[in-house]
Amino acid sequence: MKRISSLLLVLFLLCTAASALADSQPALLSEYWTEDSAAAESLNAYLLAVTDEASPDYIPVADRIAVFDLDGTLMCETYPFCFEYMVFADYALNSGSDTITDEVKAVAQEILDAAGGEKPSGMSTRQATAGAIAYQGMTMEELAEMVRAFKDSEAMGFSGLKRGDAYYKPMLELFDKLLENGFTVYIVTATERNIVREVIRGTLNIPPAQVIGTEYGYIATSQGDEADTDYTFQPADQIVFDGNYYGENAKTSKVDAIVREIGQQPVLAFGNSSGDLAMEIYTISNNPYRSAAYMVVADDGEREYGDFDGTADKKASYEGMGIGVISMRDDFATIYGEGVERTEIIQAVKEAEKEEAPAAEPAPAQEEASANDGVQYVLYLGTNDKDTDKPVFTQAEAMEKARAVLIRLFGGYTIQEAHGGWIGDDGTEYQEYTLVIYLSDTTEDKVHAAADELISLFNQSSVMIQANPTKTEFYSAD
Repeated sequence: MKRISSLLLVLFLLCTAASALADSQPALLSEYWTEDSAAAESLNAYLLAVTDEASPDYIPVADRIAVFDLDGTLMCETYPFCFEYMVFADYALNSGSDTITDEVKAVAQEILDAAGGEKPSGMSTRQATAGAIAYQGMTMEELAEMVRAFKDSEAMGFSGLKRGDAYYKPMLELFDKLLENGFTVYIVTATERNIVREVIRGTLNIPPAQVIGTEYGYIATSQGDEADTDYTFQPADQIVFDGNYYGENAKTSKVDAIVREIGQQPVLAFGNSSGDLAMEIYTISNNPYRSAAYMVVADDGEREYGDFDGTADKKASYEGMGIGVISMRDDFATIYGEGVERTEIIQAVKEAEKEEAPAAEPAPAQEEASANDGVQYVLYLGTNDKDTDKPVFTQAEAMEKARAVLIRLFGGYTIQEAHGGWIGDDGTEYQEYTLVIYLSDTTEDKVHAAADELISLFNQSSVMIQANPTKTEFYSAD
């Protein structure tokens, strides 16, 4: 009897130890990712390393900070535009609110007219400015009600999907796994933060304080023209939007916001566009812990409205900066889940319009010359550090580093050397060696990807880009 009791005790202890061991294993990605997903393998390896106290890469729970962009990173952005654009357009054109001016309606209509195509230049600022005006006088709860109603509408371009459910399933799994592994996760987005707080409610299990976004102004209902510092909030007051917009939370503004509102350098960052690149570079630069950053690339043209052919240069650029790539096509076993399909409404309309249009006259053949009408992009790249106003590299080094980026991304380029100068606020005269880069037969997206990399490499505030209509002829007298 004693032997049986001892045996049972041993078995009990073994089972308990096995259960404890299982509980101590980190939660890893598997459900929504392809079996051979390089991104999932990389992320799982990272989670194994940073959660193992015996690992040299172990990160204490208090320092496990992760940051995510929203649109295009966690949820649908490619069709037709991000959630914020579409909820604004719907409200501006259908609400009948007396805050909707003709100018606000024009911006909303421009968004819908561009659906299914390229985002109009400068739309981010125009939409945010118009949105601040449209929502003027609205309380936070009234805004939340508007967002909730829009979340329940059908997602444009898909069947079997509501707008509020248009999240990428693999990225939701990743988000949840990070929480399970002791990470504190923030949303850092260019969308107005109160809209985001309602968009994620019921889907992303984080408190409202962990949402950082673009800022609209607020005012107390009885405040009038008094400044915040002169007015005392009253019991009958409510906080409402005041009609002002204070700038987009994008690019280095995201870094500023992280420093101001989180106060810790993240160890993981996830984005999908040039607006997220600064946040990603900040995360992986001079980090005391093992850190990583990833870009979600919309390269699936069957289950989503992505473009595989147009993303090869982006992927190469990200990888050259030490940023990982999450490919919708290669890494996502599913995007939105079972029963969701593209409807291609807008594409079908455009194809019908194309068929109805009269056929264009064929262009005359050119035997002696070939000509190309298009756009030539001219980039003006300064080489003085934006923080010190001193050259980042020698002139020879600057030329070689720019050449390496351009040959990798474009395969061909033309560079001219220039010298400029200006008088600073302190009266000092500054001189700067500048590279003037000419690029043809390319796209705006590729040029912006190159500019993002050059800005980071040379520590610039910006790169000036000119897009000039051009006609190029390769003439031969033979």
